[in-house]
Amino acid sequence: MFLENNSTLHKQPLPVSDAALLGKEAAQDVERFLTYRENSAPTPLYNLPEMAEALKVGVIHVKDEGQRLGLGSFKALGGGYAVTRLVLEKAAQQEGRKVDVSELHSPMVRTVAMGMTFACATDGNHGRAVAQGAQAVGAKAVIFVHKGVSHDRIAAIARFGAEIVHVDGTYDHSVTVAAQTAAEKGWITISDTSWPGYEYIPGLVMQGYMNLVREALRQMPAPPTHVFVQAGVGGIAAAVAGHLAVVMGAARPVFTVVEPARAACLYQSALKGEPVTVPATQPTIMAMLECYSPSLAAWRILSHTADAFMTVDEDDAVNVMKRLAYPQGRDPAIVAGESGGVGLAGLIRAATSPEIRTALGLDAASRIFVINTEGATDPVRYGEIVGCHPDQIRPAASVRA
Repeated sequence: MFLENNSTLHKQPLPVSDAALLGKEAAQDVERFLTYRENSAPTPLYNLPEMAEALKVGVIHVKDEGQRLGLGSFKALGGGYAVTRLVLEKAAQQEGRKVDVSELHSPMVRTVAMGMTFACATDGNHGRAVAQGAQAVGAKAVIFVHKGVSHDRIAAIARFGAEIVHVDGTYDHSVTVAAQTAAEKGWITISDTSWPGYEYIPGLVMQGYMNLVREALRQMPAPPTHVFVQAGVGGIAAAVAGHLAVVMGAARPVFTVVEPARAACLYQSALKGEPVTVPATQPTIMAMLECYSPSLAAWRILSHTADAFMTVDEDDAVNVMKRLAYPQGRDPAIVAGESGGVGLAGLIRAATSPEIRTALGLDAASRIFVINTEGATDPVRYGEIVGCHPDQIRPAASVRA
């Protein structure tokens, strides 16, 4: 399914608060915060020249977040950043002064953090990021997982010392349970989705995601003309689209949101012109994107900045995982989890459809930007799909930007 953004808000300036949230100054603050994170380093940007030629576009840039902060997912940028900001804000309240990130590992800040508990619901990657961020500052983490989260992903969260709470039902249900429990116990909810009255913390999570865009723009020889980003509740898509709209203005690239057909809450919201919840039917292999209600903040931003919404099927996700693992010619091998290559799957579907290609203005000069949002965060599942363990995938060539 494909739908152009017909909202009256499309291409209108972002609300002032959203523009500040995702603007250049905020992005610079995120970059400074990351200098105090262990294992913080830019992730690689790869080119896929063989695929670009096959799809008749100019260049395809892939930002590989499978190597981010030792967590294997872009989510490491959001949850950990939000935890750090909130700990420093709490310390500032107690001290009666501004507490800088350079004091993050001081005894005073450590003592403050030890009295804080952070909670969240997760499909796997966000909970891992919050747990890692809490452990890094000495705080506690309680992570709520629904029945669709795999054993390996739960084990990866528990390795950071988090308490795991199992919840029957879908991701959306686990979000509700996590928020209710946190409110009852005085914990802080670190959600990557927002709802009425709860936007500040999801905004911090989205701010953290901007860092990958900043890195990518520096790594590219020229800015992209087209961007395809996958979405669950919409946080990463909104962060990328919003930041590009603020820093590039009228020169911003054509932005397409890509979702699983079985969990297309943003597509359906765009179709109706307002946020909608879609029914949970069959589970999708794209587990990190299996969300049935959009983040209200993300939807607001995307209604202004997304140019199109589209869906991909289960086979599309599987095929792109294999295509990245076993590339042709000069293309490098990339380990992409079940949700990691969904933006690229959207590009493939768009570029091979004459109607969508024309609607998006794709041609032989197009410069495409996509994000591999996760590596093999469940190695067993990855092996079942791709046919080998992720450690066996080795880049045949490092084709950097």
